[in-house]
Amino acid sequence: MKLALIQQKATANKTENLQKGVKAIEEAAKKGAQLALFAELAFEPFYPQYPAGEDKNRLAESLSGEIVSTLREQATKHNMVIIPNFFELESEETFDTSVVINSDGSILGKTQMIHIPDYQYFHEKTYYTPGKQSIGVYDTAVGKIGIAICYDRHYPEYMRALAVAGAELVVIPQAGAVGEWIDGLYEAEMQIAAFQNGYFTALCNRVGKEDNLIFSGESFICNPDGKLLAQAGSQTEEILYGDINPEEVKHSSAHELFLPDRRPQLYSRWI
Repeated sequence: MKLALIQQKATANKTENLQKGVKAIEEAAKKGAQLALFAELAFEPFYPQYPAGEDKNRLAESLSGEIVSTLREQATKHNMVIIPNFFELESEETFDTSVVINSDGSILGKTQMIHIPDYQYFHEKTYYTPGKQSIGVYDTAVGKIGIAICYDRHYPEYMRALAVAGAELVVIPQAGAVGEWIDGLYEAEMQIAAFQNGYFTALCNRVGKEDNLIFSGESFICNPDGKLLAQAGSQTEEILYGDINPEEVKHSSAHELFLPDRRPQLYSRWI
């Protein structure tokens, strides 16, 4: 499976951001990519830098809006699985949502971030309703894919649940800023998740300066042994490519040792 992690800078112009993403998909298709992954709110400004106003709903769009409709066309055109993240309006509630578009343009489902942070420049509780759906793993044209949206990756029980549900690859759309956590923690956290749970991880980050924040980029891919396979640069717009073999999942330490020996009946009441 050839992955394309599209690390791009967003501006206030959603349409221009989306067209930049379309061009990146076209470039990735020429390189043989079978799956394209975008960062958190890849086509929109990072709204949560500032607390939300009463009119926040006008910033969001539905599953039938411009972003998803455009990318469904691209998925069909290039026979590619595409996973974008966007600010979703569902009824009168708003969510941080990733949608899984299969290679035929069909929507397999969506994942909404369920753990919502609130700290300086990340006022996300004022924008997002916590997701209400149970954890999903999507059986796509290229394999079984789970999603951990940004903050959700910090919860080991969430990451383990994706493994139990059969994920071969977990994708992480992120908005991670320079200095937000100590250097190397982004990578270490996902390397450990990959090793403990026996799947590939692919984290796609925002990049560039936006008002108060500098998003660090440095998107990366890890294998089920916890090895860092590839990483994008810091402060550069680029497409990070990686070739992964889902067959490695079944031979990982987690699948041969850790997962078969789980005893959740003894500790599930505390998680």
